Amino acid sequence: MKNIVYIRMRHRIQVKENHRIRVKDVARIIASKEQTHRLEEIPVYTVTKQDQNTIVIDCMAVISAIRKYEKDLEIQPIGPAQTIVEVIYRIRKPSMILFFLAWLVLFIGSAITIMNFHEDVSMQKVQQKLYFLLTGIKEDKPLIFQIPYSFGLGLGMVLFFNHVFKKRFNEEPSPLEVEMNNYQQAVDQYIIMHENKESVKKIYD
Repeated sequence: MKNIVYIRMRHRIQVKENHRIRVKDVARIIASKEQTHRLEEIPVYTVTKQDQNTIVIDCMAVISAIRKYEKDLEIQPIGPAQTIVEVIYRIRKPSMILFFLAWLVLFIGSAITIMNFHEDVSMQKVQQKLYFLLTGIKEDKPLIFQIPYSFGLGLGMVLFFNHVFKKRFNEEPSPLEVEMNNYQQAVDQYIIMHENKESVKKIYD
C-alpha cells in the first residue's frame, strides 16, 4: 500500500535572486515527521535573472519534483493549485524626499477634495442657517459649529481607516485594507492566468 502525502500550495512567497526554491517554500506537507522533513528539502526551481519579478509555480511542478525522488508515494493536492513567487532583486532604502513629496501631494489632494465636497453641498450655508435657527442671530462664521465639525471630521477619518500610524483600534480591517486586499487578489488572479503558461514552461524545461 502506498503512503499518502497531502500537499497544499502556499498563496504567495518572496524570494531573492538565485534562490533555490524547495518544496517547503511553496507548499505545506502532511506526512510522517521523517517523511515530511525529507520531502520539504526537495528542490523545485532555481530563480534566475531571466525570471524577472514574478514566477508562478504550479502544483504539478511540485508533484513532478517529488516524483523524481519518491516514486512510491501517493500525492494528494488540496487547496490552491499555484504559488506566486515574487522575486526581490534589491531592497531600496526609502527616500525621505520622495516620501515628503508623496505626503504633500496626498495632503493637498485630500484637502481640495474635502473643500470641493463642502462647496458642492453648501456646508457653510447649512451651518449658518442652523446657527440662525438655534440662536436667532445671523452669523457669517458660526465657529461654534465649524470648529467642532473640523475636529470631528479628522477624528472620523482616523476611526474610518482604523489607524493612527502603526496603532490599530481593533482587529477589523479598514475599508481601505479591504479594497487593497481585493485589488491584490485581482492582480494575483491576473498573474496566474497570464504568467502560468510561461512559468510552467521554464520550470519543466
